[in-house]
Amino acid sequence: MSDCCHNTDDLKQLQQRQSGTLRIVLVINAVMFMVILTAALYADSSALLSDSLDNLGDALTYAFSLYAVSLGMRSKARVALFKGMLILLAALAVWGQIIYRLIEPSVPVFELMGLFSVVALIANSTCLALLWRHRGDDVNMSSVWECSRNDIVANVSVFVAAGAVWLTEAAWPDLLVAICLASFFLRSSIRVLASARSELREA
Repeated sequence: MSDCCHNTDDLKQLQQRQSGTLRIVLVINAVMFMVILTAALYADSSALLSDSLDNLGDALTYAFSLYAVSLGMRSKARVALFKGMLILLAALAVWGQIIYRLIEPSVPVFELMGLFSVVALIANSTCLALLWRHRGDDVNMSSVWECSRNDIVANVSVFVAAGAVWLTEAAWPDLLVAICLASFFLRSSIRVLASARSELREA
C-alpha cells in the first residue's frame, strides 16, 4: 500500500514538473511567434516566416501537451497524433509561401533575418534546455522535445540564409532554406505520427 502511494506521489510530482516546464515554453513560443512574424513581414523573408509558423505550431503543441500531462497513455498518443498533424500543416503552409515567392520574387532584408534568427535561437535554446530532462518521459513529452529541436534547426538555417542573401544579393538562399525547412518539418511530422500510432497500438 505504501509503495502504491509512493508511486502515485512520484507520478504527481512528475506531472507537476512537466506542467511547469510546458507553461514556460508555451509563453516563450507564443511571444516569439508574434515577434518573428512581424520581422518576417518587414523582412519579406519566406525562411523567417516559416520560422514564425513553427513557433505558432509549437505554442499550440505545448498547449495540447499541457492538457495531456495527466492523461493516460492512449490519450497522450492521440494528442501526439494531433501534434504531428500540426507539424504537417506548418510544412504545407511553408510550401505555399515558397510557391508564392516563386511567382512573386523579392529580395529579403538580410539584416532583419540575421538579427531575429539569433533572437529566436536564444529563446528556443532556452526551451530545449528546459525540455531536455523530459524528452524520455512519455510519448507526449518526447513529441514536445522533437518540436523544440526542430526550432533550433530552423533558427540556424535562417541565420545561414541571411548570410547567403547578403553575399549573393539574391532571394534564392531564402527560398532554398525555406524548402529545406519545409522538408524537415514534413519528415518530423511523419516521425511523430508514426510514434503516436505505435503508442496507440500498444495501448
